[in-house]
Amino acid sequence: MGTGQAGRGGIVALTACIGIWLVGSGTAERIGPPLPSPAEALAGGGQPGYPGGIDPLPGSPPVRVRIPSIGVDAPLTGLGLGADGSLDVPPPARRDLAGWYRDGATPGAVGTAVVVGHVDHASGPAVFYRLGALRRGAAIEVRRADGRTAVFTVHAVEVYDADRFPDTRVYGPSPRAELRVITCGGDFSPRTGYEGNVVVFAHLTGTY
Repeated sequence: MGTGQAGRGGIVALTACIGIWLVGSGTAERIGPPLPSPAEALAGGGQPGYPGGIDPLPGSPPVRVRIPSIGVDAPLTGLGLGADGSLDVPPPARRDLAGWYRDGATPGAVGTAVVVGHVDHASGPAVFYRLGALRRGAAIEVRRADGRTAVFTVHAVEVYDADRFPDTRVYGPSPRAELRVITCGGDFSPRTGYEGNVVVFAHLTGTY
């Protein structure tokens, strides 16, 4: 992401526009999307020296994201920043659509690429409803416009309160090819919606 301020603003905007289904169905107290367990967090609270990464690819826009272990297979749309510096979000009516930050790194290229999507929709779960159920070692596949598919391996899954979102930890630059996949999560308020975000940390481990 371009800056910490833009990153945090984008997450706030994403949080504010979802949670409609839980409010409308009156089920906020009984159900909700899965959340990561402490076992999936970054070791020691910092970036790990994970093995198995490969050299970054040249830049190329992504067109689709697949996460087989949680049943995600979704088209991607490019997202920019609004006038207030916050990240745009996919149209709320498109429960099947995810977005990527088009002014940052492209998935598979050097740097930290960012993909976001809604957790729910007015009529039910949306594209990243089960994101918090991901575990270390899971694969994320991003098909690119150049015909190549970048394969990422998850090395951590965390949940953060919106008012303590660690911008640098999530969006900071990297000399490797890394990916962050983000949706809403954490506590839920019928008045304000989700009060945090689920963040998946992954790194490039293969291509085909």
